[in-house]
Amino acid sequence: MFSLASGDLARFLLAVAALLFASNLLGYIAERLTVPRIIGEVAGGIVLGPTLMGFFFPHAFHWLYLGFGSEGQLFGFLSELGLIMLMFNSGLKFQYRFEKSDAKIGISIIVASTVIPFVIGWLSTYLFNPAQFLGPDHSVIALKIIVAISIAVTSIPVISKIFSDLGIMHSRFAKIIIGIAGVHDIILWVALAIASGIAVSHAGVNAGALLENLGITFGFLLVCLFIVPWVLKRITSKRANFLFRASFLGYFLLILLILADAAGYLGVDVMYGALLAGVATKLALPERLWKRVESSVKEISFSFFIPLYFGIVGLSLNLAQNFNVGFFVLYLVFATIVQTAVVYFTCRAIRNDKLTSFNLAAAMNARGGPGIVLSQVAFAAGIINQNFFAILVMLALFTSWMAGAWLRYVLKKRMRLMPGDENLEIQKAQEEVVFDAQPAFEGQ
Repeated sequence: MFSLASGDLARFLLAVAALLFASNLLGYIAERLTVPRIIGEVAGGIVLGPTLMGFFFPHAFHWLYLGFGSEGQLFGFLSELGLIMLMFNSGLKFQYRFEKSDAKIGISIIVASTVIPFVIGWLSTYLFNPAQFLGPDHSVIALKIIVAISIAVTSIPVISKIFSDLGIMHSRFAKIIIGIAGVHDIILWVALAIASGIAVSHAGVNAGALLENLGITFGFLLVCLFIVPWVLKRITSKRANFLFRASFLGYFLLILLILADAAGYLGVDVMYGALLAGVATKLALPERLWKRVESSVKEISFSFFIPLYFGIVGLSLNLAQNFNVGFFVLYLVFATIVQTAVVYFTCRAIRNDKLTSFNLAAAMNARGGPGIVLSQVAFAAGIINQNFFAILVMLALFTSWMAGAWLRYVLKKRMRLMPGDENLEIQKAQEEVVFDAQPAFEGQ
């Protein structure tokens, strides 16, 4: 009933191994070349997918990745698991507190870089024919929301990794950007959940349906931000909580699955539930425990599920046939200019110097993981077609590379990121693999 033929299993495992090898290898090479790892991981899928292997060696590609009827569904399941883990990790990085002196900068950028680019992105759909990018759902309203989000979105995981690689995670600059990105993305994921709800309902767009979707989405958000952490604080450490005592990591993965499932049943996107599960977990736990959760989840996620997810994204792209290069270049320039200008002039308006303002603007342009997740969720929901899916993925990759390259240049030239970081001491990231002789759950 739940089995898979031996030959099919062997072929699937070979395909997974090849994709995992390519994604990790090219991700490693990308890091050595000071390029965000995510670019190499997606490139692994592009090499093995229809863009390259499928184009030059179509029989080999079909044998390996389309060899039996359910193989596509198995890769789809792996992709969804990787996406769930990525969103949970993003939620665990959520920062909701600014230093008193940084609150003005943080709040100003959050408001400006969310509202203004979103509105400009929405209005930009009147400058081109959005019907050319519509998916099978044929919802123009949902497509406009996706375009607006793609202009405004910022990446928590990628910008955090860039800061870690540069050795500046402890800087004032990094703390402000990560705090902004956390709140910023929660707001934009509300919009994505609404777009997904419109697409899933198939009932057209009317005031009643839209208000109902808004109410459910915001209600779920409030429950996850306030009620779930309150409950977790009171039950997690209880002696009667045998689930927590039985498996530390398993307990929090169960919370992840419950909230993701609840989001799906409510008509809110499953991935939004996974993101809020990470946020709720962090809000509920003392620092010592949530760092253990983050470390444990990170180990299993970034070694297997997340590289495979980004590899499968690359595998889903067919840049040889479904990619409008000219429109992508225009879209890249437009998205970069809008977000850069909004953040730069907002920072100048609150009297930051020119270099600080530009540094903050460059960092806020990294769309990375959330940009790719946006494209994947919209494509899976039938909101966008394969052409626009490819454009959004490439937008996320290029803007992440541009942000990292600028910040690396600033540090290389020994320029200041912002006031307070004049004598910044670079702290190189330590090796991920650490051998600890202490028991894993000592002090629990």
